[in-house]
Amino acid sequence: MTRSPRPAIGTFVFFALALGLATYFTFAAVQGDFGLFRRAEINAEADALQKQLQMVQTEVARMENLTRRLSDDFLDLDLLDEQARSVLGMIRADEIVIR
Repeated sequence: MTRSPRPAIGTFVFFALALGLATYFTFAAVQGDFGLFRRAEINAEADALQKQLQMVQTEVARMENLTRRLSDDFLDLDLLDEQARSVLGMIRADEIVIR
C-alpha cells in the first residue's frame, strides 16, 4: 500500500496563524495605544509641560513679588513711580515729555 503525499494543511494553518499573531502583537507593541511611539510622544509632551510649568511658576513668583511690593505693609517707591507713569501717564513737574 502506498501513501499518496498530501499537503499538511493543519501544519500550514498553524504556522500561518502563529505568524499572523506574532505580526499583530509586534505591530501593537510598536504602534498601539501603549506602544513605543506613543510612549515617546507622552515623554516629549511631559517635558514640554514641565518647561511650561516652570515658566508659569517664574511668572507667578514675579507677580507675587510685585504685588507684595505694592501692598500696604511694604511700599517700594520706585515701583510705585513706575506704575504711576505707565498706568496713569503721570510725570514729575521737572520732567519734559517728548512724543
